[in-house]
Order: sequence, then structure tokens, then C-alpha cells
Amino acid sequence: MSRSLVPNLEVRRGLRLERLRELPVRGEVLAAVGSKVQAGDVVARAYLPGDLHIVRVAEKLGIEPFEVARGLKVKVGDPITKGQLLCEHAGLFGLFKSRCVAESEGEVEFFMEKTGHIGVREKARPVELKAYVSGQVVKVEPEKSVTVQCYGAFIQGVFGVGGERLGEIKLLPVAPDQVLAPEHVPADAAGKILVGGCRPSLETLQSAAQAGVQGLVTGSIDDYALAGYLGYDLGIALTGDEDVPMTLIVTEGFGLIPIAARVLEVLGSFEGSQASLNGATQVRAGAIRPEVIVCHNDESIMDEDAGGAGSLGFRLGSRVRIVRVPYFGKLGEVVDLPDGVERIESGAMARVLRAKLDEGQVVTVPRANVELV
Repeated sequence: MSRSLVPNLEVRRGLRLERLRELPVRGEVLAAVGSKVQAGDVVARAYLPGDLHIVRVAEKLGIEPFEVARGLKVKVGDPITKGQLLCEHAGLFGLFKSRCVAESEGEVEFFMEKTGHIGVREKARPVELKAYVSGQVVKVEPEKSVTVQCYGAFIQGVFGVGGERLGEIKLLPVAPDQVLAPEHVPADAAGKILVGGCRPSLETLQSAAQAGVQGLVTGSIDDYALAGYLGYDLGIALTGDEDVPMTLIVTEGFGLIPIAARVLEVLGSFEGSQASLNGATQVRAGAIRPEVIVCHNDESIMDEDAGGAGSLGFRLGSRVRIVRVPYFGKLGEVVDLPDGVERIESGAMARVLRAKLDEGQVVTVPRANVELV
């Protein structure tokens, strides 16, 4: 898997957000417009129809459909249990009896006289929809959806796996470029969202998951560790439904890329606070990015600097990362923003900026090849 970066992802201390919570089928909405909800509150509930099983009684007993009708022991609408007698047929002179029993619990949905088949529907499965973020309900669509609005810190990642989870923010005491190892998982990690470092090994991911970590937010990852964690090579453009015990969010890309200082700064300022995270990612049309949300609902908390993603644009002193070779992944500070266009190495004319890299070198690069961090 090649290394990649996505420019201009949001990293904000304070932002008004709305999240639509929609049931997969019509059900019951439990929250009203104007009500205050917590992230873990159930705001809607529905029941998904159970699986339908066709019991081919005639074939099982080796009899004709009309004989099934004669020996039927249940009727449409009856609740049944696993092992319950559905049909009994007495053979020659009633001496030999054959029986067909239910293989699952459910309800008789239909009986087909022409074929001698019984339809058994399993019990409906309850689906409870949680608010996901703590805030206020601003819109309700009866029997269908709830929209929750909150104000909080908002961090987007490049890539993630795993669905929605809640946990307490905890920064790891490691450098941004530290490759995460199992010993970096703290003893009190259960229920936490760990933040920091980069390129965790497969053993680190497994260790964190076993410790009860709800989520890991890190700078980068490699395809070997990702495939090992999932149990297969990821080959689709939509994630979020993986059956994994811990949600993983990568903020920078693939390979060996340190987690951005801006991400550490924002999440570090809310260490100990509850956060919501979702690893769902869609890289095609209608892009969806993994996210971390800390709903502090304090509108006095705002982004004071212009150096983070989501600001109005490049300024002198802005922290940036170059996302194309030959300076791929390098961090630096904007020192010059020339007006107009300049000729670049390829011969094309483009708007450029000059940045002083952390190593001390001043380079000129097209603005399209740079992202704010």
C-alpha cells in the first residue's frame, strides 16, 4: 500500500455540529425537539424483522402436500419454540409415525398447501439508536430519525476502521514520531481513547484491544498491521462496519508519518473528557472521513490561531506539511507567500509558497502540494 495524505482535514477546538441519527426501518423516536441528550442516551428504537426459514415438510417426511395439511400441528400466527412439533404423519395402519420439528424459535408466517412448506419467521431483533454526541435535539422525523446538535472539538482523520464508540481521551506519553509498541499501552487503558505516536505494530493493536481500549488515534499505519488487525486485506472504499473490538483512526496517512502537533494540541486540551469517535471512511464520491468529537458545548472555546486545518488559508507562520515528493511528509513554516505565479521544476506556472522546513532548509513548492497542520 502506497503512502498517502489528504489535505485540509478539520482540526478544530470549537465547531457547531449536527449529526443525523436515522433508523434503518420505521420505529419509535424517544426524544423530542429541544430535549438535552447525552452521547450514550437511546434516542430511537426499532425492530428488524427476523430471518425467514422455509421448512420443506413434504420433502422432509416424504409425503404429499395434502398429507402435510392433515398432520399439521401449528397454524399461521402461532409462536413456536425450537424442537416444537410442526407436523406428524402416521404411516401404514398408523404403526409408523414420522415427525417434523422446528429448527428455530419464531412464529409461523405462512403455510403453502400446494407445496407442503411452512414459513417460520425468527423473532424481531431490537435496534437501539444512541445519540452519539451530547447536545440538543433540533429536529425529529416521526418514526424515522433524530438530529442532534452540539458544539465541540472536531478532528478528522485520513482513514479509519471500526464503528461508533465512546471513550475518555488519554494522551500517550510518547513523541509524535514514536512507533507505538505494546509497552506503550497503559495499564488503565480500559474505556479510553488513546492518542499519539505513529505506525503501531500488529501486536500493539492487539494489546490495546485486549486491554479494553475503545479507540486509538495515531499518525499513521502500515498495511501489514492493518491487514493483521482486520484479519484480511481491505479492498473496499467504504469502512466502518468491521467486526473489530477497537476503532482505529489514522490522522496523517500510511507509512511512517508522525501524528500532527495540532491534533495532539487540540485533543490534549480535552484530556480526560468523554469523546465520540467513528472510523467510517469513504474515499470515493461523497467522501466520509473518520472523526473524533468532544462535545464540550462551551461556545467560548474557539480556534484562536490560523495554523490549523479549517482556517481561511495560508499565512506567514502557518505550520504546513508537504504532500508530494521530493519533500513528502516534511513539516515546516510558511516564510513567504509570493503574489502571482512562478515557474516550477516541471515547467508549469503555479502559485507557490516558500517554507522553512524543520531541518532548516527553505524550499519553494506549489501551494497545491501543501496542507495546513
